[in-house]
Amino acid sequence: MATSLLAGGICTDIYSWCTFCRLVPLLLKILSVPVLNMLLNELLCISKVPPGTKHVDVDLSSLPPTTAMAILLYNRWAIRTIVQSSFPVKQVKPGPPQLNVMNQIQQEKELTENILKVLKEQAADSILVLEGALKLNKDLYVHTIRTLDLLAMEPGMVNGETESSTAGLKISAEEIQCQVCYDLGAIYFQQGSTNPAVHENAKEKFFKTKELIAKNGSSSLHFTIDEERLAGYCQACGVLTSSSDDASQQATPYSQIHSCMKSGNYQDLVKIFLEDNLTLSLPVQFRQSVLRELFQKAQQGNDALDEVCFKVCVCNTVCDVLQGRTIDIQFCQLFLKPSKEKIDFLLEVCSRSIDLENASEALKRKMAAFLKNLCLGLEDLQLVFMISSHELFIKLLKDDERKLLIDQMRKRSPRINLCTKPVTSFYDIPASASVNIGQLEHQLILSVDPWRIRQILIELHGMTSERQFWTISNKWEVPNVYGNVILGIKDNLTRDLVYILMAKGLHCCAIKDFVHAKQLFAACLELVTEFSPKLRQVMLNEMLLLDIYTHEAGAGVSGERPPSDLISRVRGYLEMRVPDIPLRQVIAEECVAFLLNWCENEYLTMQVPLPLVQTNPYVKLGQLLAATCKELPGPKESRRTAKDLWEVVVQICSVSNQHKRGNDGRVSLIKHRESTLGIMYRSELLSFIKKLREPLVLTTILSLFVKLHNVREDIVNDIAAEHISIWPSSIPNLQSVDFEAVAVTVKELVSYALTINANNHFWLIIQADIYFATNQYSAALHYYLQAGAVCSDFFNKMVPPDVYTDQVIKRMIKCCSLLNCHTQVAILCQFLREVDYKTAFKALQEQNSHDAMDSYYEYIWDVTILEYLTYLHHKRGETDKRQIAIKAIGQTELNASNPEEVLQLAAQRRKKKFLQAMAKLYF
Repeated sequence: MATSLLAGGICTDIYSWCTFCRLVPLLLKILSVPVLNMLLNELLCISKVPPGTKHVDVDLSSLPPTTAMAILLYNRWAIRTIVQSSFPVKQVKPGPPQLNVMNQIQQEKELTENILKVLKEQAADSILVLEGALKLNKDLYVHTIRTLDLLAMEPGMVNGETESSTAGLKISAEEIQCQVCYDLGAIYFQQGSTNPAVHENAKEKFFKTKELIAKNGSSSLHFTIDEERLAGYCQACGVLTSSSDDASQQATPYSQIHSCMKSGNYQDLVKIFLEDNLTLSLPVQFRQSVLRELFQKAQQGNDALDEVCFKVCVCNTVCDVLQGRTIDIQFCQLFLKPSKEKIDFLLEVCSRSIDLENASEALKRKMAAFLKNLCLGLEDLQLVFMISSHELFIKLLKDDERKLLIDQMRKRSPRINLCTKPVTSFYDIPASASVNIGQLEHQLILSVDPWRIRQILIELHGMTSERQFWTISNKWEVPNVYGNVILGIKDNLTRDLVYILMAKGLHCCAIKDFVHAKQLFAACLELVTEFSPKLRQVMLNEMLLLDIYTHEAGAGVSGERPPSDLISRVRGYLEMRVPDIPLRQVIAEECVAFLLNWCENEYLTMQVPLPLVQTNPYVKLGQLLAATCKELPGPKESRRTAKDLWEVVVQICSVSNQHKRGNDGRVSLIKHRESTLGIMYRSELLSFIKKLREPLVLTTILSLFVKLHNVREDIVNDIAAEHISIWPSSIPNLQSVDFEAVAVTVKELVSYALTINANNHFWLIIQADIYFATNQYSAALHYYLQAGAVCSDFFNKMVPPDVYTDQVIKRMIKCCSLLNCHTQVAILCQFLREVDYKTAFKALQEQNSHDAMDSYYEYIWDVTILEYLTYLHHKRGETDKRQIAIKAIGQTELNASNPEEVLQLAAQRRKKKFLQAMAKLYF
């Protein structure tokens, strides 16, 4: 009777044409929930699953393959049934009422609801069963007609075969994982409406399903995944969850838009739509749905969204124009009352939505037709002039087309106007001076072409002689040292032109648009050469700075030395003695940093004029740095310049103290953080150092600050650094140094240095020491291990002893101890020149270790420590761990009678494996 339903009747037919993996979805469509529940329970019964047993308590890996398969099949069906029940169902229109049929339907409905209630109560257990199935990683088998017939006829004789690994239909582990991942993803997705973490889990399962389908092929006989539904799940998960690795997985436009809508970041929302007008990746239906949602929010009383609705609508309209669709009525409604701001934004969208150099003629025609129709539809003559004078309009329409448009506008019949005065044709009205000036000023602000700027200014000065056009944009900034000279030019046109060219050139330089900056500076140089030697030298200085920036951002990045001409010009600037020339300090700063970065130490040390060293603090600092770097290989007594550099930096980091009497009569001490005693402020020194890239120079200045940090008598944790011995060991007046500022500076300098070279092991050790001193032990271990990894090919070679000194090892030991990783402490005690048995034994006595404990014993090579472990486990009655320790001792390569080379090789091999394991743990 147990096999009657499965071996005969409907199941005989089903199993004759249906394999396991296709069973669940097909039966879900064919049979009702009560029938499937009965069939699967009988399958559990004949597969020898004891009735009443909770599946979650059963170890699937210990069961016969067909038994495990039956449990897996039942729980997959349970999950799919729960998910299916949550989907909306289209109600079937009932036919003529039949009492018997209605009673039967009602009974089946009640039975289904009861079964669903039980399945939902057991859903958590079913999920745990399926999660456990993902860890099986072995093939399973499902009953077939033959095995069912055998069980039905002679269960005693064939029991062994049906439970063996060769019985039934083989289902591979990857096919099982694919199905289970999909089912788990579906249930997690259903449960994740209020829990983002569950959605993240669903996303992981769906992506794993996609990987398995891609690996095995979607045409596999046993795959029954609806790939369209799977793609929908993946897309939904991508929108609802943020990427865990932003560096490797860029957020999709859908998820970005969803995030912007959720957070109210409408500025970025408009930016996404605007950028998509070039790529056209967003479907038009999605664009319209976002706009509808914005309109709904605006209608609910959020007036601030009116402008956002307009901007998104404009983006959608221009997208429709480029794709040949009709313009939406919403755009026409929003443009019933156009304004200058609306036209400005519309023209900006049009300009940024078409790449004129690469666009097809058809695309250009569509945009031109849109702008023409827009002009014909506007009544405000100033707005029409804005469009017709725009650069995009002029480029898109040929001369004859513009002439034809003029004729059309002249002939168009004027609309009804309630004014008694007749409407005059647009082209019969003389151009308004204010309109022309406004448009020209707008073009002047946007243009970076020096000759176009000159032409616009000539036109503007021809219209009015009262305006100062260098003031029309508050973004145009010229350094004060230059401004006084430029504004002293008597001719208004020349003054405006020089000021604007320089301001625009400096702005282009700041945003690294070096091509336009060079054009603007060259034009300005040519202009001022005719009348002002002083401004000519100013422009030559700025062009020198521009050439430095250009080389450092281009060829200098790949290590290519600058041309000798550029180096000569830098030297010439430093030695320049032209009187009354306004100079910017930043140029001298960049010139000195440039020479240090390209190892021009000989020039800085020997050839810089003495007056320049005395008057320019950056030159003095650069000379001391260059001289110190030159003397580093020499004897200690020759390092006079190192002492001079030390004194200069100490003075910069000193604070001036003042006494102030309070209201209560007491005298308080006030410290001024920025001392004026030094040759420059500390912030200026830090800014200068961050322009340096030469490793030796950076190491030198970094070691100086580390030494200054360590000089403090009450410091607990010194920081190690290369070349630290060249600096003095004491300071006469400790109270005068702002050690808090020094500590901050050390942190900033190390962070900057690691951006230049993230693999410099000495800098990594400094970073680790800083974290150690500030009690951030996990971060400290990360950098200690990284320092060892980068200089040993990820520990495949021996870490140099000057990197892993005894001090570094002891700090690593302390970090592990404070993190309660006591087994790691014991292993690291072996790394010291003399093994620290006391610390190792004390660590091994700890019973609350947070590391892997006995799994680390294979990394111990010191027999004394292993013998102590054996004794310790024997004393505690820990037989299993004692056997692991004995096995580690018994390895032949640790025999004390072995040659020293063999013992060292064994130690080195264990060091390598242990450090690699630690790196994987802390990286």
